[in-house]
Amino acid sequence: MKEFTIANLLDLEQTIAKDLFTGKTYPWEVLPEIGAFIVKLGETLSADEYDRTGENVWIAKSAKVAPTACVNGPAIIGKDAEVRHCAFIRGNAIVGEGAVVGNSTELKNVVLFNKVQVPHYNYVGDSVLGYKSHMGAGSICSNVKSDKKLVVVKDKEEQIETGLKKFGAMLGDNVEVGCGSVLNPGTVIGRNSNIYPLSPVRGCVPADSIYKSRNEIVKKF
Repeated sequence: MKEFTIANLLDLEQTIAKDLFTGKTYPWEVLPEIGAFIVKLGETLSADEYDRTGENVWIAKSAKVAPTACVNGPAIIGKDAEVRHCAFIRGNAIVGEGAVVGNSTELKNVVLFNKVQVPHYNYVGDSVLGYKSHMGAGSICSNVKSDKKLVVVKDKEEQIETGLKKFGAMLGDNVEVGCGSVLNPGTVIGRNSNIYPLSPVRGCVPADSIYKSRNEIVKKF
């Protein structure tokens, strides 16, 4: 599964959480460590650039956070990010620089790289979203299997047991997810790929692809 390693999915220069990924092979390995990492990193952030607004909540002075948004810690809201009306950040969340967290969007145990957009009615839990990735309106990351078993990442004949009960989706840089799509637990999408609207996605989607259905994944020209 070399294509779906951190090195092949994510530009670590595009996140304040670069050190969180150090020494790890796959991006989902960071999920159990996000909360503790935020607390440690938050204590080092400059008071000239970040306000500490609550218990383990750091918000960049240049960020825009709607008064109706709810931000629970641990959380870091990056520079020039926008958290819109009625967004719900439940904790263990890093929102990258210039990212958008939209109306009624819910985040929990996530790393959003810089310029990520989750702008309309999205649920993103136990997930990592790479630089400039975008989730269309109503698309969600389902993070628990219906049978409550541990999540296994599957790519054709290969599979990796993660040991995680909660695992949403790993999106590479510049991934576009169409409106109303559901990314099932253990979904990994390679860089620069597009997901058709209303798609139920599971397993691994190669980089530079267009996902039309489970049986129709084509390469971009």
